[in-house]
Amino acid sequence: MGGVSEGVGGGGAEESGEGDMKKVSKDAGLFLFVRLCCVSMANPHKTYEIRCPVHGFIRLNDWEWEVISQPAFQRLRRIRQLAWTDYVYPGAMHTRFEHSLGVMHTATLLYDSILRNSEDLLKSELAYNEAGFERDRQLVRFAALLHDVGHAPFSHAAEELFPERSTGERYVHEDYSVAIIESELRSAIEEHPLNSNYNLQSAEITALIKGGSSARKTVFWRDLVTSQMDADRMDYLLRDSYHAGVQYGKFDLHRLINTITAIPFQDKDPRLGISEGGIHAAEGLVLARYFMFTQVYFHKTRVAYDVHLRTAMKKLLPGGHFPSPVGKDLAEFLKWEDWKVLGLLNAGGGGEHGDRIRLRNHYRRVFHTPESPTADDVEQLQKVKAKLESIVVAEEHAEKSWYKTGPLDIPVLSDIGKNMVSPLSKHSSVVASMKPNNQVFLYVKPEDVSKAKQIVNEVLNK
Repeated sequence: MGGVSEGVGGGGAEESGEGDMKKVSKDAGLFLFVRLCCVSMANPHKTYEIRCPVHGFIRLNDWEWEVISQPAFQRLRRIRQLAWTDYVYPGAMHTRFEHSLGVMHTATLLYDSILRNSEDLLKSELAYNEAGFERDRQLVRFAALLHDVGHAPFSHAAEELFPERSTGERYVHEDYSVAIIESELRSAIEEHPLNSNYNLQSAEITALIKGGSSARKTVFWRDLVTSQMDADRMDYLLRDSYHAGVQYGKFDLHRLINTITAIPFQDKDPRLGISEGGIHAAEGLVLARYFMFTQVYFHKTRVAYDVHLRTAMKKLLPGGHFPSPVGKDLAEFLKWEDWKVLGLLNAGGGGEHGDRIRLRNHYRRVFHTPESPTADDVEQLQKVKAKLESIVVAEEHAEKSWYKTGPLDIPVLSDIGKNMVSPLSKHSSVVASMKPNNQVFLYVKPEDVSKAKQIVNEVLNK
């Protein structure tokens, strides 16, 4: 077992030149960073293992170890995975750091299973050889590891405050991930001794994350990083349910891993899919996402704190939005993480909404539609809003589709007919019948709850 540094993995530190390194700097953070780099260069073949409550041990090579040791990646230790969900589920204090490691681990299990199940097909259709497989395995690991490195404080909660591009479209966290990989992490990726065996460029990693023609044949692996059956989704469902202390996010991960395969298509490149034996495991993944969203991610109190955080952050951020991922602005963006925001909130920043977060005096939900509202439900919503008038201080919409059919439908390879392929929605009545969640929540201030509920009851009982 490789040594695990206290500054990265949480185990015992490697004993290698520590006395000399202390002379370099009295700053503990710089000392640890420099020491890790020196250890890394001394033995590029060292491996490390990090304990994970979801997957057991996660193994890294020295190259990956150096990348996660960089400040831009270590910042993920200070980005909560689920924002203020711990105000509802107290155990949900985990971070993007551990999730990113879990996605890399899961993507690797999926990659290795695809090779076991489809090696001959990939060799014949995409001209892979053993060296190509080994290189793309490392590429997939880096893409999975780094796909979330651009998250803002408290993850998705404040993404509405990303600035707009010149086209008028808002930046997304993937844009920040790409910028960080190609700038802050480029040297650690491209200059490590192990890269002499791969010649990987940071732009290849970002091409896999972004997709498109620049990814060339490696776009085949993109579904492992972003799709309806990706490693990201598999890890966050299991991890979030574990830390929240709920059972909703559970599904049969290992059955999915065993049945994932490359699907042949006539006159087209292969696609990732599952063999027929994985249908119910795939159903379980889709249902797990539905249950986690309705019970955890769109919990009424959690949503209220997203409202408060967004509004407080608008006051805390210069100009009311995050710096862009372009040029010098990126360095300013990287200074924004949960610790900084918490310090500002603790010092009294964020206005009324900062106060509500500190004092746990959140807005209260007084009305909601069904998950899939009918025309009558929408009409009722409008009547309630009209009667409540200015008492309503927030209106939040779910707008979430659990499964997309058409081109994004997961392909299933038949067990009985050679190369017979059909979409998952054709096999699963559960998946085919799932409706999008278009639920709407109405919130009022705590002091207005009694009055609001009386008005709502009058409308509903007419």
